[in-house]
Amino acid sequence: MTQKRIAIFGSTGSIGTQALDVIAAHSDLFSAEILTAQSNDALLIKQALQFNPNIVVIGDEKKYLIVKEALASTSIKVFAGEKALEEVAGLDCYDMMLAGIVGYAGLRPTLQAVSMGKAVALANKETLVVAGDIVMQKARENRAAIIPVDSEHSAIFQCLIGEGNNQIDKIILTASGGPFLGKKPNFLVNVKRDHALQHPNWTMGAKITIDSATLMNKGLEMIEAKWLFDLTPEQIQVVIHPQSIIHSMVQFQDGSIKAQMGLPDMKLPIQYALAFPKRITNNFPRLDFKKQHALSFEEPDIKTFRNLALATEALNKGGNMPCILNAANEIVVYAFLRNRIGFLDMTEVIQQAMQKIPFIEKPTLEEYFETDGEARNFAASLIHM
Repeated sequence: MTQKRIAIFGSTGSIGTQALDVIAAHSDLFSAEILTAQSNDALLIKQALQFNPNIVVIGDEKKYLIVKEALASTSIKVFAGEKALEEVAGLDCYDMMLAGIVGYAGLRPTLQAVSMGKAVALANKETLVVAGDIVMQKARENRAAIIPVDSEHSAIFQCLIGEGNNQIDKIILTASGGPFLGKKPNFLVNVKRDHALQHPNWTMGAKITIDSATLMNKGLEMIEAKWLFDLTPEQIQVVIHPQSIIHSMVQFQDGSIKAQMGLPDMKLPIQYALAFPKRITNNFPRLDFKKQHALSFEEPDIKTFRNLALATEALNKGGNMPCILNAANEIVVYAFLRNRIGFLDMTEVIQQAMQKIPFIEKPTLEEYFETDGEARNFAASLIHM
């Protein structure tokens, strides 16, 4: 492999920092060409000094001078602001974008990258939840490869390698169930942020950890999978798998099922996406079947965890409904993390947004942007922010 130049959008987040660990371990294969962060200037500066990228972008313009001065003795170019993220994504100085910006904010840079025909290692599921039809169409037009980084979608992607002529019957997305598996509403009504942030299997950022606790994460993954793998809603199933060893499965038309397995470690799907189509060696811990005594599966409890039911409704309805779902969810998670809303109340706000915001069957990109703003404002109006 020749050295691949990686642009990490969201380098200070959970995915970004783990991606840099992979790059550091394989510096002969990868270089960090672009690093971006929203507001964590201290970590961005530290990363820039270690990896010496061509460009860094700090989203928060108030921190531009701090970053600029800290890197003044280097040749690193420093930019700031949302517009800069989009413009840098349109440059030709990198080979692959790792799209690790959390939430809706990752949409515009990712769209810019695929418009340039760049390969995208996609860790930002919201990009496809919000505007999957437009993003995938752009990717096809520009022959831009989109390689999933989410452990579940990476698993499906890996299971499909070599199966190009074989029809998918369905995919089976596995979910750990989060920290509240088996709990009922009378327990969940009193849940606070610190409890919800204690995921049993995965170490992730705060937003995705809360989404996992409410099962919204799995709902967003269903919508992402529809676009990534060109599926109908009926071809997507979710099962609870508390051990998080099987990361997802594909059932083919003959009834045969392929599963991708491994320990819950995001570095593996990150490395797989960066190196694709090669597999490269590493020293990650290996799954030992002598110690793994049981793998269990059960149906999700959608009466208690209604976010999964709402996401399924949005998946079935299509149009701008997933965009509404995602925007309202981002607002309520932000509020929950600041103790402004109860755990179960998050679902109520999302449901009201889905009922109130006008439905558009075939939105333009501009209409997606407008829908996102409307849904956020509506959700925020229901919360004492």
